[in-house]
Amino acid sequence: ICSCCYLSRRLNQLSSHDPLWKRHCKKYWLISDEEKSQRNQSWKAIFISTYSDLGRYIQYYATLKKAWDDLEKYLGQRCPRMIGSLKESVQEEDLDAVEAQIGCKLPDDYRCSFRIHNGQKLVVPGLMGSMALSNHYRSEDLLDIDTAAGGFQQRLGLKQCLPLTFCIHTGLSQYMALESVEGRNKYEIFYQCPDQMARNPSAIDMFITGTSYLEWFTSYVNKVVTGGYPIIRDQIFRYVHDKECVATTGDITVSVSTSFLPELSSVHPPHYFFTYRIRIEMSKDALPEKACQLDSRYWRITNAKGDVEEVQGPGVVGEFPIISPGRVYEYTSCTTFSTTSGYMEGYYTFHCLYYKDKFFNVTIPRFHMVCPTFKVSTARMETNHNEYAVDEDEDSTDTDEYEDRRRVLDIPAPSGRCPHH
Repeated sequence: ICSCCYLSRRLNQLSSHDPLWKRHCKKYWLISDEEKSQRNQSWKAIFISTYSDLGRYIQYYATLKKAWDDLEKYLGQRCPRMIGSLKESVQEEDLDAVEAQIGCKLPDDYRCSFRIHNGQKLVVPGLMGSMALSNHYRSEDLLDIDTAAGGFQQRLGLKQCLPLTFCIHTGLSQYMALESVEGRNKYEIFYQCPDQMARNPSAIDMFITGTSYLEWFTSYVNKVVTGGYPIIRDQIFRYVHDKECVATTGDITVSVSTSFLPELSSVHPPHYFFTYRIRIEMSKDALPEKACQLDSRYWRITNAKGDVEEVQGPGVVGEFPIISPGRVYEYTSCTTFSTTSGYMEGYYTFHCLYYKDKFFNVTIPRFHMVCPTFKVSTARMETNHNEYAVDEDEDSTDTDEYEDRRRVLDIPAPSGRCPHH
């Protein structure tokens, strides 16, 4: 319309009709009436000036801006110190300089996000979620553009991959592929997973976490702001709770949420590590004499091939919690599978505190664990297939027995150094 208005008087009048530009300002740039009054400009002037700066991102800006705004509002009420770790936006010339430095084009949705916030300072807790299990802890930061560029990879196995996140404790990163090489799709986002059975160090499998930056970031934010991920001790924990995964026995309710840990998993050999968080709660309306103590647990663990393992033992994670009206007890544990999925179910045995000879079982609902989509390294395909003969008959195991059996990958201790260095 702006171009055609020079040829037609009627189009000239239309192009100056401010209410038409108001709709576009709200739709594409999320400009509010309050912001418009503060800027003391017409809607048309605001649209044109914003377009001259952010026009290349017009199909992404509103979606990403809303995601950032929703995230800030949510965290401002629940994790205020995390808001202070966010960095101010960068300019076009900064992003152009990074492209020149790494010799690759950055996707527009990624660039657009950094025009809103330049990632996060390297602090704990990280914006992209935390996980704590026994002596294992990680918390991922969203990297700023300069640190990400410093960690840009050109080595075999990770050619033309840019880190998006980083954990100071484990060295864990999520990468984005800037080109379609080594079996990856362009702009795919993944965790690297070294092939433990390969002689070739460039044999790196991938656990896929996103198909584009826009999809990856907005889906994560949606999980956070809708309460899909719990806030625990001022941190975002990436546990997923299935609303159907709840069981009530009498006055006691048990619910379960789960999470996959890529840094403790591998494709070759097949070893998929999951952690689960269990919440045991007694109704606040229960009678005081209903107070009880947990004595033992029973698990029935089934992998994707239908193999079943039964585990029974005293307490949970070495504790014998007392449950009383209104009280909640939560604990975290883990299990491993040699198949890409499996499920667990079982029960706890309690005894009443007022009637010590009275015992009863409380149902643990069945909960499923599924490994994310993964891709096998192309370098592996070039190696003798016999190297990768794998025994997939290994049973899964409940975590309370897990510490004794020590079926953890023999992964070298991470350096804990930022990829910038």
